[in-house]
Amino acid sequence: MTVTHPGAPTLTAALDCFFVRPGDDARARTTGRHVLGRVTYGHGGRPPMLHDGAPLVRIAMAGDASERITEVWTSDRPVRSGREGDLVYAEDGEHFFCAVRIDERGVYRDTVRSVYENAFTLMWRLGYTELLRMWNMVGAITEANADGMENYRDFCVGRAEAFEAWSDRVDGMPAATGIGSLRPGIDLYFLACRTGRARHLENPRQTPAHQYPTQYGPKSPSFARATVMDPGSGSRSALYVSGTASIIGDDTVHHDDVERQCDVTLANIEALISPENLRRHGLTGGFGLADLDCVKVYVRDAEHLPAVRARCAGAFRSGTDLAFFNVDVCRPDLLVEIEGICR
Repeated sequence: MTVTHPGAPTLTAALDCFFVRPGDDARARTTGRHVLGRVTYGHGGRPPMLHDGAPLVRIAMAGDASERITEVWTSDRPVRSGREGDLVYAEDGEHFFCAVRIDERGVYRDTVRSVYENAFTLMWRLGYTELLRMWNMVGAITEANADGMENYRDFCVGRAEAFEAWSDRVDGMPAATGIGSLRPGIDLYFLACRTGRARHLENPRQTPAHQYPTQYGPKSPSFARATVMDPGSGSRSALYVSGTASIIGDDTVHHDDVERQCDVTLANIEALISPENLRRHGLTGGFGLADLDCVKVYVRDAEHLPAVRARCAGAFRSGTDLAFFNVDVCRPDLLVEIEGICR
């Protein structure tokens, strides 16, 4: 598999993503493209639905002073959409988008396992046997559930049990984000593709999340640090960066210092997407921070937003699609988390 080098000519992407902000009607048009899914990070949330022939996911992520954004996934292929139980999905013959919501409850693990397994069953039946990218927005993520366990750890138990049950069919854990939201319950959406198209990457600076010790919960988080998708002939490859934070090995570093945490987070991403790390995984090419796009930055404390914005402005190019959200991160001592896509 070859990852397109930043200097290569631009080609039409089979699967693409961009952000739309309120009033940006021109950018919302997808002339010549087909919408695979829309995700609105807004002031309120609702269960996913089909709208204009594609899934629409609405997640409460923007506070009163925040600007909402809609993340739009498009394809160069005709799209077919549908609903199965609580799952809303779309497919184009090569890519699969699926979304579901879990309403607030005392303990999540059994429901999370069931929802994940239902999603795996649907994607497998439709022929999309390789996971590409997953997002998990967990309300009250670091608060205790009815059993006294942190909600994120509770969620991780159900997700891990689903991956264990499907280990003979789902080959590897994909890039993922597990982050807080402003509404109780859990909002999930994910991408899958055909077999042989995805490669999952780890970071030389970090312990693989699925190997974390039990001090972080009874089941380790089930995700890779990044996933590379080879889209096939005539299209650009894409590297999907998981939610990344100020973690070296498995330890949070620079407690209570958001600027240093932001610097470590950016350094972690830079190491992850570098040519050296891709070579370590048997891939060619590579990226730098200036190649990252569709960047979402999650900041725990509102007073830290100006400092994080300044750090990101210096790291990413001026035309980057960049959005900031004031939500809790998956550990109480983590102040910032960043994700994005390299193409």
